[in-house]
Amino acid sequence: MSLNQGRDYLAIPGPSVTPDRVLRAMHRTSPNIYEGELVDMVPGVLNDLEALAGTSGNAVIYIANGHGVWEAASSNVFSRGDKALILATGLFAHGWSEMTNMLGVETEILDFGLSSSIDPEKLAERLAADTAQEFKAVMMVQVDTGTSVKNDVLAVRKALDKAGHPALLMVDCIACLGCDEFHMDDWGVDLMVTGSQKGLMTPPGCGFLFYNDKADKARETANCVTSYWDWRARTNPEIFYLYFCGTAPTNHLYGIREALDMMKEEGREHIWQRHDVLARAVWTAVEHWGKSGEIFLNIKDASARSRAVTTVHVPSGKSIKLQDWCRDIAGLTLGLGLGMEEPEEYFRIGHMGHVNAQMVLGALATIEAGLKAVGIAHEAGGAAVAAEVISER
Repeated sequence: MSLNQGRDYLAIPGPSVTPDRVLRAMHRTSPNIYEGELVDMVPGVLNDLEALAGTSGNAVIYIANGHGVWEAASSNVFSRGDKALILATGLFAHGWSEMTNMLGVETEILDFGLSSSIDPEKLAERLAADTAQEFKAVMMVQVDTGTSVKNDVLAVRKALDKAGHPALLMVDCIACLGCDEFHMDDWGVDLMVTGSQKGLMTPPGCGFLFYNDKADKARETANCVTSYWDWRARTNPEIFYLYFCGTAPTNHLYGIREALDMMKEEGREHIWQRHDVLARAVWTAVEHWGKSGEIFLNIKDASARSRAVTTVHVPSGKSIKLQDWCRDIAGLTLGLGLGMEEPEEYFRIGHMGHVNAQMVLGALATIEAGLKAVGIAHEAGGAAVAAEVISER
């Protein structure tokens, strides 16, 4: 018998749950794109995005997903024949590398595996070996959505500074902006990209790129850029139409405005604290289940775990059975394994954006019921110990 007749819970790591307030803001006919409220609203949207990212630099909006802003970032700073160093801790750094390589850039991957974060000492060794300082940029993902590893952005900046290397620091925050702590200017990030569909609680379709003066200087000589991706044409244009290189994503902009209003009401620090508590509840439950079972966290080091997503390993291929049970019987959709060597042995729990204690505790209790239902060995009581984390917040 199925028990999923109520509202489904999409607990995947993006697209995340869209708040009713955002849906209502978007549920309207398209406005005039040449004058009026939409035109007046966009500068404030950009200012609030910059504040969320912690930058005094520039923000631009693309009608694109995360892959689109990857291409925007790379095309604006690179010329054909340039070299870039990619710091990989999962699928998405490799994806950004492949896209950049297709632009004619020589990419070198420094791979740290699928269950650990970037090692600053190994990075420092590689930078020291680049005596000619050929790397135009060092590119990294703060949180890999597949592995759920969180990398130390500031440690990477310190490694660059210690080596005296002039490379740009380019960071993908698609999975984690508005979930994991991030300070673009204070951490010395030159360029950052993110998307609308995760911590920003808005449906997929808009990508955001933030850049500082150092990155813009690289734009002066970049020959990979094309008219659509060119950020200069989109930065403080005289004509509103040029913000988006054409027609604006009207209803998305209303949704983003409402989501940013919600985030301002809560406060950036509180958002980070809320995600921290909810993530620790998830980790505690999984660690408890694994005490006498066959389920465990992909990232062992708690300091390297994301507050936005958690990747869980279930050996023997039982993860698919668990995912099917949770979805079909209980109405809970979990994220599938992504970018792992044996993806069928993993599932992911998204706890990003518009999420609260009852949603996370409900998901964990459902997973625990599923573990028993499909015969995955575990220590009972994981949801209960997660509740203790919430109660002691």
